[in-house]
Amino acid sequence: MASMQISPEQGQFLQFLVRLIGARNTLEVGVFMGYSSSWVALALPDGGKVVACDVSEEYTAIARQTWEEIGVAGKIDLRLAPALETLDGLIAAGRSGAFDFAFIDADKKNYSNYYERVLTLVRPGGLIAVDNVLWDGTVADPADTDADTVAIRDFNRNLHTDERIALTLATIGDGLTLACKL
Repeated sequence: MASMQISPEQGQFLQFLVRLIGARNTLEVGVFMGYSSSWVALALPDGGKVVACDVSEEYTAIARQTWEEIGVAGKIDLRLAPALETLDGLIAAGRSGAFDFAFIDADKKNYSNYYERVLTLVRPGGLIAVDNVLWDGTVADPADTDADTVAIRDFNRNLHTDERIALTLATIGDGLTLACKL
């Protein structure tokens, strides 16, 4: 299952971006074993937080151990619930525009749903990073009708017409979309 983690190059790149924008409050949709949240948390200043969304107690137990070992456990607020519930809860609690950075790397069929909520939660000038947007190149094959592939293909297409963001693609890992909220 380790292949589901981001690459070390992606982790370092996310850390660089978080430092570059001076992020203090971040979101992560899809924790898995905590590799990406570890990189992000290491970049945060004292008092910085990662609100980390996942549903797996099994995998996040590994993440918690890692966060303790590297000294960032106090910077991570793990929310074990469906991410859409957590994100909706943050919006309902008045946290719209409160986050500087967000990373989305969870179930592909919900990418568009996660993105819309995260876009609400990120401040103008904030950055959203989305992993796996190349999906091993299958998004470029119109004959591939796998549900995840179609969801990512639709997500990518919709971002290109979204006038609420400035958009770029980093061809690192399996493709990393970067969307800056205008």
